[in-house]
Amino acid sequence: MFFTPTINFLTSRGHYVQILCLSNGDADGKGNIRKQELFQACVSLKVPMQQVKTVNHPDLQDGFGKVWNHNLLANIIEEEITSHCIDMIITFDKYGVSGHCNHRDVHYGVCKLLHDTSRGDIEVWELVSTNILRKYSGPIDIWLSMFWAMLPSNGTIQCLVNEQSRRSFTAMAQHKSQWVWFRKLFVVLSSYTYLNTIRKIK
Repeated sequence: MFFTPTINFLTSRGHYVQILCLSNGDADGKGNIRKQELFQACVSLKVPMQQVKTVNHPDLQDGFGKVWNHNLLANIIEEEITSHCIDMIITFDKYGVSGHCNHRDVHYGVCKLLHDTSRGDIEVWELVSTNILRKYSGPIDIWLSMFWAMLPSNGTIQCLVNEQSRRSFTAMAQHKSQWVWFRKLFVVLSSYTYLNTIRKIK
């Protein structure tokens, strides 16, 4: 829903992509269905199922008001780094695009890992959240983001343009249990369909 431009950018250039989803989306009792839908969505984005992992931990159940333990998240993420020789992480920023508490907790879990381990062998980038006008400006935001990225006060930033924007629609359509009208509209109008602005976390 948010990271397709980054995934397409990396896979099209031959990078190995490992996707870690820290909940199976069982808030409505459809965890197993949503897990399979995620696999199908990732395959449509050229990421094989064996490179996708979904966590189903009793303390990491999705939903607003469900606070996730940052230490637990850091431990799980570190295990994945070690298991798959990961040298770069791309995650949410502190707002989490939509403000969802679980997205924000993932950000803080990654930051906890960086703070506690001081690993210099891993680059960490965050997906920049934008205001609501830019969020729903579609491809127009490509130009705004590129201008914003040139401002030296914003840190080290990369703008990744989605060269296969139709894949975003195809991937989201795999989530049949959630493929309702407003998500279809979101994929068409969202700037996150056409571009990801990622910022390096120091």
